Amino acid sequence: MTCYLFPGQGAQYPGMGYELYEHSKEVRLFFEEASDSSGKNFARLLFEGSEEELRCTENTQIAVTLVNLASSRVLAERGIIPSICAGFSLGEYSALYQAGVIERSDLFSLVQLRGEAMERASRALDSPEGSPGMMAVIGLEIDSVENAIKDIDSIYIANHSSPSQVVLSGVYKAMSIAEERLKEVGAMKIVRLKVSGPFHSPLMAAAKEEFSEHIANIHFSDPTISVFVNVTGEALGSGEDARKYCLDQLISPVQWVASEFGIMGLTPERVLETGPGTVLSGLWKSLRNGLKCEAAGTLESINKLAV
Repeated sequence: MTCYLFPGQGAQYPGMGYELYEHSKEVRLFFEEASDSSGKNFARLLFEGSEEELRCTENTQIAVTLVNLASSRVLAERGIIPSICAGFSLGEYSALYQAGVIERSDLFSLVQLRGEAMERASRALDSPEGSPGMMAVIGLEIDSVENAIKDIDSIYIANHSSPSQVVLSGVYKAMSIAEERLKEVGAMKIVRLKVSGPFHSPLMAAAKEEFSEHIANIHFSDPTISVFVNVTGEALGSGEDARKYCLDQLISPVQWVASEFGIMGLTPERVLETGPGTVLSGLWKSLRNGLKCEAAGTLESINKLAV
C-alpha cells in the first residue's frame, strides 16, 4: 500500500519539474492545460522565471500543483499508484484530484482563483512596516506556542506541522513581536517562510468569501481512495465535505500531525513525497515511526524507487 504526500506553497524553486516535463508527453500536456487556463506560460515561468516571480501566490499555486501532478504522472508510468494520499495546504488540491474528487478540467482554474483571492486578501493587510506572512517555530510544542502568543493581536497558529514544529500566520508587526517572545521561551529556531500572506488563519476571511463564489458550481465527487484533509486531519467522507473543507481550509490551521497519524493507522508500506522539495519527508521523519518518507519529485528520485 502506497501513500502520496503532496507538498504545498513554499516548496517551490526555479527549474523544478524540468526533467519530468522533458520526460513525459502527458506532463507537457498538463503544462499546456495550466497555461491555457491561466493565460500564463508556465513552462517559461518555472524554467526561466526568477525566484521572486515564482514566489507570487497567484503563480506559485499553479506551479507547485503542476509539479505535484507531473511527479504523480511519472510515478504512474512506472506502475506506482497510491491507495492513500494527503496534501499539505495547497497540496490538498493535488490529493483531491488524485482521489478523483475534482476533475483536472476544474483543478487549474480552482487553484488559480484560490491563489488570486489569497493574494488580494494578503495585499490588503500590507502596512508601512511590511507585509504579512508566516513563520515556522521549531523546538516548541504547540501548547507552548499558543501560550506565548495568546495576548498578541493578529497572529494565529496556521500549521501543526510536527510534534516540535508549529507555523504561525500574522501581520508584519505581530510576527516581529511574536518572534522575540518565542525566542525568550526557548524556540530553537524561527524561520520566515517563502510565502506572501498569512494563510490558514482568520486573516484570510476575505479570501474565503471571494473563493466561495467560484467554488459553488464545481462538482465534487466522493473519493475513490483514502484522502486525509487538513481541516480535520481525518479521512474525507464525501465530495460535499470536500467542498466545505476547501473553504474552511483558508481560515483554519493545517492539522498535519493528525493526518500523519491517521495515515499510519492504515499501515502503508511506502510513503512518497510526490512533488518538489523534501519538506514533508522531514516532517514525517519527526514522527520516528520507522517508516521513511521517500522523495519522489524529480525524475532521478522516481527512477531510484523500487517498483
